[in-house]
Amino acid sequence: MDPFGTTAAVLAVAALVAFAANRARQPLIVAFILVGILVGPSFLGWVEDAGELDLLAEIGIAILLFLVGLKLDLHLVRSIGGVALITGLGQVVFTSLVGYGLALWFGMPAIEALYVAVALTFSSTIIIVKLLSDKRELEELHGRIALGFLIVQDVVVIIVMIALSSLGGERGGTGLDSVWVIVLGGTGLIVGMSAMMKWVLPRALELVATSQELLIVCSVAWAVSVAALTEWLGFSVEVGAFLAGFALASTRFRESIASSLTGLRDFLLLFFFIVLGSQLDFSAVGSQVPAAIAFSLFVLIGNPLIVLVIMGVMGYPKRVSFLAGLAVAQISEFSLILVALGRDLGHLDADTVGLVTLVGMITIGGSTYLILYSKQLFDLLSPVLGVFERRRPHDVPPPDGERFDVILFGNGRFGRRLIEQFTDAGHTVLVIDWDPYARLELRNAGLHSLVALRYGDADNPQFPETLPLASARWIVSTIADPDTNKVLAGSLRRHGATAPIAVTAHSGTAARQLAPEIERGAIDLILEPFGDASDDAITALRNL
Repeated sequence: MDPFGTTAAVLAVAALVAFAANRARQPLIVAFILVGILVGPSFLGWVEDAGELDLLAEIGIAILLFLVGLKLDLHLVRSIGGVALITGLGQVVFTSLVGYGLALWFGMPAIEALYVAVALTFSSTIIIVKLLSDKRELEELHGRIALGFLIVQDVVVIIVMIALSSLGGERGGTGLDSVWVIVLGGTGLIVGMSAMMKWVLPRALELVATSQELLIVCSVAWAVSVAALTEWLGFSVEVGAFLAGFALASTRFRESIASSLTGLRDFLLLFFFIVLGSQLDFSAVGSQVPAAIAFSLFVLIGNPLIVLVIMGVMGYPKRVSFLAGLAVAQISEFSLILVALGRDLGHLDADTVGLVTLVGMITIGGSTYLILYSKQLFDLLSPVLGVFERRRPHDVPPPDGERFDVILFGNGRFGRRLIEQFTDAGHTVLVIDWDPYARLELRNAGLHSLVALRYGDADNPQFPETLPLASARWIVSTIADPDTNKVLAGSLRRHGATAPIAVTAHSGTAARQLAPEIERGAIDLILEPFGDASDDAITALRNL
């Protein structure tokens, strides 16, 4: 077939395999790698020399890195938080060290072992955000922490790519000459990009943003042009695309550009994964299986354990640490891009790229089900996860004479608003939250001395015995999970709570799950903030 016919046939197969993967609740990355294997030399042989697909794959990678840079503005970096920074960097360091030792144990040369070890550290922001969004967990504490250290990983992988592309490549001259070329080229690039960010890009975007189509075309042209320039300077296409996005990250058009290019990114990236799959050499797969299984088990089990240890030392409960740790139980599309870059620089051979690709397929597929069934998995493993939990202030009984009008679980947006209303009315409030940084958030919110904070886990049925339940006039849970609210209400009643208990439901389905608890007397009121807000909004609109 001619290139157009080949591409059409490959896309048709990709659509069918992607449909099956979607029904199996698998990320499409795995599906597209399987398509590459199927249409590659090992099976159908449609893609013998992937030249006609390589250009599309390279543009897809450039768009991916452009969007990463676009969303990485300085304000976001500053707001990541200490736990995300420490956990993210700690996980990268420990995973790299253990992974490097494991790679050396399998007899890999030092440079290949280093690439493999670093590739094992990165997790897929795209996949995790999609899974957590589907489960409505992105705004929960473990979701926010996971997103934070995934951003840290994205920053680290960009730094690694910049370092590799500056040390690799084909440059003539002596080693000293090469260093000078790197320094001068990099300095010129940074100065030029800074000047563009300050004086050129804001004005240019104002002109082109009058048309959405023009904005998209100009954004892609900017990303690809800067990527081509950095490649000419001796760096990589990935570095240039990232810098092109970062240059636009502080503009008011970044969200519009990002939302417009997301679909294009996903479409073009499928060619990268197809090309990657087509280049797998199945003659060497048999010898790679033991190493692939060992590395995959390390990522699926070892990475979450590293996060559990780090977050446990920082004072987080085992439930938050475990759920956040599952976010690093797979390697990333960046891991595959990194080893592909290493191959292009002459640091790796095809066998190593194939090994990391196999690990990616195993871990991405396996971790998807770990995250989908994370709550059930936690319930199963909870008895043995206590070793990762540091002794907390709630482990001791409350002081004699401690009295509060309101006991409120959850310091989120809804909880914060309730705290303000209670304290404005002169009531004392005891806030229960499992986030060690909740005290800082309460202080920054300007809440006064009527509020006290205690760390605690609403899922722990023994925790209510440490609370001053006798003095409480109201007990309120702003936690949105129905199962957690059932456990909490039941344990509160068993430990002598007589005050009215109100719990929160974010949907009609959750409210219906909680309704039987009202009949049993465990719960007195179900709060539906979204439903109540919509009723108030309709009333306000009708009064206009």
